[in-house]
Amino acid sequence: MLISLKNVYKIYGEGLESEVRALDGVSLEIDYGEFVAIAGQSGSGKSTMMNVLGCLDIPTYGDYLLAGQDVSELTDKELSHIRNKQIGFIFQGYNLIASLTAVENVELPLIYQGVSAFDRRDIAMDALQRVGLADRAKHLPSEMSGGQQQRVAIARAIAAHPPIIMADEPTGALDSKTGLEVLAFLQQLNREGSTVLLITHDNGIAATARRIVRLSDGKIIEDHGQDVDWYDGKGGAP
Repeated sequence: MLISLKNVYKIYGEGLESEVRALDGVSLEIDYGEFVAIAGQSGSGKSTMMNVLGCLDIPTYGDYLLAGQDVSELTDKELSHIRNKQIGFIFQGYNLIASLTAVENVELPLIYQGVSAFDRRDIAMDALQRVGLADRAKHLPSEMSGGQQQRVAIARAIAAHPPIIMADEPTGALDSKTGLEVLAFLQQLNREGSTVLLITHDNGIAATARRIVRLSDGKIIEDHGQDVDWYDGKGGAP
């Protein structure tokens, strides 16, 4: 099992009148190669769930095993290593560095991993090629459309071939056509073996996943698999 949460709580202001249980006794298992949408409205706990699963935050109580490893026992350095090597993050806001070109943005996580300058440039260019932006490698974010910026962010997430992709509202700032192209690429990554976790408030976007885990008030209220017609980004299923 890749991901195992057992009776996990994330509590802010514990013991105070204003206490918030962002996760309230959540148990969840996600296997290798799944495509899971974690869905819910604002305040449901889905972003907190992503932060916990992505080792950006740790539970207040409960157990989180990632590939059999107890996350609570890891040091900050070890958690950072997991985030750099095992998880590729894609965010709604792209999080690109404005002063860096597309290829330099893609290289960033590779720098943290100690990849040589020569090798990381080749890896970054390969990733940009995969998302169809090799010809924009030397452009700054300000010189690209929102869809192109999101594809740069995807290239950055996949450059080191992490086994897990976590996408937090990745289509939120995009028009519908470009958003569908991004979802099609996530589906392609899943077909190639990546485990994809898609965090969204949009039921239509959640419906592109193979499995939907729905949250409300920090609790899982629905968890079911579904048949999906895979979108090819060009108007139909492959």
